[in-house]
Amino acid sequence: MYKIDKNMLDEAARRNAIAALEEDIGSGDITARLVSGMCEAEASIITKEDAVVCGTTWVDEIFKQIDPRVEIEWKVKDSDCVTAGQTLCDMSGNARSLLSGERSALNFLQALSGTATRSRYFFRLVEGTSVQLLDTRKTLPGLRLAQKYAVTCGGCLCHRMGLYDGYLIKENHIAACGGIAKAIDEARHLAPEKPIEVEVENLEEFKQALKARPDMIMLDNFSIEDMRTAVDISAGGVLLEASGGVTEATLITIARTGVDYISLGTLTKDLKAIDLSMRLLM
Repeated sequence: MYKIDKNMLDEAARRNAIAALEEDIGSGDITARLVSGMCEAEASIITKEDAVVCGTTWVDEIFKQIDPRVEIEWKVKDSDCVTAGQTLCDMSGNARSLLSGERSALNFLQALSGTATRSRYFFRLVEGTSVQLLDTRKTLPGLRLAQKYAVTCGGCLCHRMGLYDGYLIKENHIAACGGIAKAIDEARHLAPEKPIEVEVENLEEFKQALKARPDMIMLDNFSIEDMRTAVDISAGGVLLEASGGVTEATLITIARTGVDYISLGTLTKDLKAIDLSMRLLM
C-alpha cells in the first residue's frame, strides 16, 4: 500500500493553499479592508458535530501563506475524535488576516475531516474481522493526496496514489494486451519493481490470473459464493481484493469471506463536510 510521509503532506498543503487563496482572495479581500489594518484579534475553530479531525496542516498553510505572524494553537491533532461544541484550535493575529483565511481554512478542515470521519465509520464496521479497507482514485480533483491522507486518519489504507506507482490491469488493458498472462508478463518487463494487481470478473479469469502470479487479484463484482471459492482456491497464495457494488449492507458478509482487502470508492467520493465555524473575538 502507498505510504504518505510528512514532506509529501507539507508540499501538497502548500500547493493546495496557494490555489485556494488565489481562487478566493484573487486581487484582494475587499471586505476585510473594512477592518483597520492595525486591529489584532483572537479566534477559535469549533466543531458543531462529532467528527474525526483531519486537515490541520492545510489550515496552518493557509495562514502561513496569508500572514506568517498568525499564531495557531491546536487543541487536537489529525485522527482525533471530537464531539460537538469542542474547540479545535485557538488563533491570534491581525484581524484582516484571520478574516481573509477563514473560509479557505475551514473548507479544507471540513472536507478532510468529513473524509476521515466517513472512513472511520466504515473502519469500525469491519472491526473484529481480518479484512482491511482500501480507498480508490475517486477523489476530488486537486485533492488526491489530501483525501487519501484523510482516509488513513480514519483507519483505512491508501491504495495506489495514481497511475504511476502500481499496476491495476483491468478488462480493457487485458483485451488490448491479448490476455491476462500477456498483460502481467509485459508489466513485469516494463517495471519489475512496481506491484501488479489484475482485475478479474469470474472464476475462470481468476484461475488464469492465479497462474500468472500477480501480487494481488481484484475480484470485481463477484458473488459471495464465488469470493469464498476464490479464497479457497488461492489458499493464501495471493492477496485478494473485493471490489464493486460494496454497500454497508454487504460489507460485513464480504469481510467474512476471507478476502484480504475491500476497496470502497465511497470513502472519498461520497463526501459530507463536517460543520465547523470560526468565532472571532476583537
